[in-house]
Formats: sequence, C-alpha cells, structure tokens
Amino acid sequence: MSTFGQYFRVTTFGESHCKAVGCIVDGCPPGLELTEGDVQPQLTRRRPGQSNLTTPRNEKDQVVIQSGTEFGVTLGTPIGLFVANQDQRPHDYSETDFYPRPSHADWTYLQKYGVKASSGGGRSSARETIGRVAAGAIAEKYLRLVYGVEIVAFVSSVGCVEMPFIAQMRNDRALEPEFFQLLDSITRERVDADMVRCPDKDVADQMRDEILKNKEACDSVGGTVTCVIRRVPSGLGEPCFDKLEAKLAHAMLSIPATKGFEIGSGFAGTAMHGSVHNDPFVNSTVDPQGKPNLRTATNFSGGIQGGISNGEHVYFRVAFKPPATISQAQTTAQYNGQGGILAARGRHDPCVVPRAVPIVESMAALVVMDAVLAQNSRSKSASLLPAVSKSNPLMYGQPPSS
Repeated sequence: MSTFGQYFRVTTFGESHCKAVGCIVDGCPPGLELTEGDVQPQLTRRRPGQSNLTTPRNEKDQVVIQSGTEFGVTLGTPIGLFVANQDQRPHDYSETDFYPRPSHADWTYLQKYGVKASSGGGRSSARETIGRVAAGAIAEKYLRLVYGVEIVAFVSSVGCVEMPFIAQMRNDRALEPEFFQLLDSITRERVDADMVRCPDKDVADQMRDEILKNKEACDSVGGTVTCVIRRVPSGLGEPCFDKLEAKLAHAMLSIPATKGFEIGSGFAGTAMHGSVHNDPFVNSTVDPQGKPNLRTATNFSGGIQGGISNGEHVYFRVAFKPPATISQAQTTAQYNGQGGILAARGRHDPCVVPRAVPIVESMAALVVMDAVLAQNSRSKSASLLPAVSKSNPLMYGQPPSS
C-alpha cells in the first residue's frame, strides 16, 4: 500500500507526471518547531538535474507545508506536504502505449490494476520518493533534537568500482578498523563534497568515469549505498515480526530499483566463525537509574541483536539495480505480443545511487522514528504500574538466589 509506519504513519501520493507529489504525515508529536526550511535541504539533495551524472529533468522540488502546523510548530494533527511537478513531459513516453519497457513496472502494474499511468513510471517512478524524503526530514529533526541521532549514507559502489571495505569483507570476511572509523566520523558535508557522493576521492573519480561511460553509451549502471545511524537508543524493535532490521529491510527494499539489503557483517558474516563474529560485551557502566549499561567490543551485529537495538551504530548496505529505462534500442515484445524494437525516450538517470543517498537516509529515519514512538508508548504504559521491588534479581539480570 502507500502508507508506511504504525505510530509515525506516512502516506505518499502522486505519479511521475501528474500535477504534484507529496505526503501526509500522521502521528508526529505536537510541539516540534517545523517549517519548510527543515524539509527542503533533503529534497534539494534528492532533486533531479544536479549534475551531468543525473537525469536532466529540471525540477526545483520546493515543498509547501499545507497543514498540521501553526506559527511554525506542529499541532499533533496530520501534516500535509506538497511539491508541484513543474517539468513534466508526458509526450516523451508515447512509445510505452505500445511497449512495456524491459525490467520496468509497465507490464506488472497493468497486470495488477488493469490500467497504468500513460507516462513515465507512474507510482513506480522515483518521483514518488519525494513524499518519503519530506516525511523523513520531519522524523529526523525529532530524533536529532530528542536523542542526538545522526543518519549519514554514502555511495559505496558503482558497477564494479567499489570502496576498499567491500573487497575486504568479500576477501577477508571481516571488517577493518578503518571502516568503523569511517562510520564514526562520516558527515553529510563530506559525502556531498563530490556529486557522486562517495567519501573516498580516488574511488569517487573512478565511479564518475563509470557513470559517464554508461551515459555516453546510452546505458545504465547500478551500485550500492551504505548507511550508518549513530546514537540509536537501545531497546528499539518489536520482535518477532517487526524486528528493527526487518523494518529497515522492508523500508529499503520498498525504494524503487532496490534489489538487495544486508546489515552488519551481512553476507560476509556467513563465512566467519562464531568465535570471531560474536560481539563481546565490555565497558559496563551504570546509568542514572542504577541499571547496567553495556557496550560491545566489536559490532558485526550492526547494532541490532535479537531484532532490538543495542546502542551501537546501526549500519547496512542497499543494492540498486541499473535504471531500467535506457536510450538504447532493445528488441522486446509489445503489449499485443508482437515483437518489435523499443527505443525509449525521456530523461533518466544513468545511475541512481548518487540521488538515492537522501532517500535511504529518510527511510532509515522513518523506521527509527516509528520504533521510538512504539517503545515510548510501552515505557510510558509500564511506568504507570506500581514499581517492582528493586530486590527482585530479574530486574538487573542477576541469577535468583537459591
């Protein structure tokens, strides 16, 4: 469906070439200072036409808050966010009246609904993600103000060009200290210093060459985006079916063009021994309430154990396929079953990963925000009960006396 989340509910609307796109956010706590200036930066990072590495479609993607705030403060009521489509060219897609584009959603949407958008990808287009990014900016501001949460994503591979840590994971089946240092220190300013959005300059130059090579050949190329979420409160996640990593996987694989998700050590961890992969607990301290506060010496788990956040960095990687629409003649079939040659027109990204970075960050914010509200609801409800005796050993994980 078009709604994501249970407590922080986001419903997106709009197609690629309709009059507008946007979202309705329901469940945002009241009293949050919020204006368009809080939302626009992420939409600007996502918008098309930023460089010769992206689609030339020229959209400013200026957001307007239409409801849910007054005098720059959220009311607790649904927040309406609206972005006009200003550079539509539906005539660029007339050939899709006869041909379903290979690996695009034209055919599957027709099979599901019996009708499909006559231009662009309709709801399967990346234009739909504007609503996600707008909503994610709201969630992110709340998380940053209340918990100090920081979410940073970056391009980690384009085609066969990849950052060194990916090869290290594949060959050594481990993660080097330099990778964790990167997760500790990476900032959006550093990511945005290059339009490829890869923080390794030498690798970014190779990625740029790879994208431009495919663009010149009227082809496309895929890649991966790595994301870290810092200062995630411990205790988030709803076992058994709404574990935090399960919700992150759901969120990331709902983004257009995604084909893979791994968290923590991911697939490389399957080749490691438990004696290496286990994350020992260390540095026990006591919080103001007198409860133990443990950290882990390593973080192969990706900050989540048993589906619940443990207080360490949450990190994961998302795989994006090559964009399906390419300006290259392809032998395929028409809707009527007759063969033919499709030469698609339109304006398309030769590689989606540079613009996917803020989308990944935004979906991560929506997942954490929903999990925070769920946990706060539980904690508040529990706090209304009579206090359990502090002598109860189960309160502190101590073995019961015989």
